[in-house]
Amino acid sequence: MSTARPHLQTREEVMFFDTDCAGVVHNLAYLRMIETCRTRLAAMMGMDLPKMSETRVFPVVTRCEIDYKRPAKLGDWLLIRGRLDELARARFWCAFEVIRESDGVTLITARQSLALVAMPAGKPLRLPNAWADQWA
Repeated sequence: MSTARPHLQTREEVMFFDTDCAGVVHNLAYLRMIETCRTRLAAMMGMDLPKMSETRVFPVVTRCEIDYKRPAKLGDWLLIRGRLDELARARFWCAFEVIRESDGVTLITARQSLALVAMPAGKPLRLPNAWADQWA
C-alpha cells in the first residue's frame, strides 16, 4: 500500500560565511542548505548516516536544477522544504524550495536526480522494491 512520500522542512539562519561581497547569499550556500535537508530526507527513507557507512550504499547526485528567484540576506531565517518527488528503476528525484521565513517568499526552487551507488566499486544499484511499494 502506498503511503505519503517522505517530506520535511529544515530551518537555517543566513550566516556571514553564506554571503558574497554583495551581501547576499551566494549560490553554493543554498546548495549546502539543500544538502542538509536532503541528508535528513535520506534518513527518513532508510538511509541514515550510520546505515550508509555500514552498507557502503550512498545516494549520489547525478543532476541538479536550481532556479534562483530572489536573494536572501545576512540574518534571514530560511525554511528549506524537501520531498521525494519521483521514483524510477535506478534513479529518484527530490524537490526543494527555500522560503524566507519572515514573509513567506520563495527564493529558490530546485530539483535533484540521485542514484544509489555501492562503494568503493562505484556500482549503480536499482532502487529498493520497497520504495516503489511504499511511495509509488
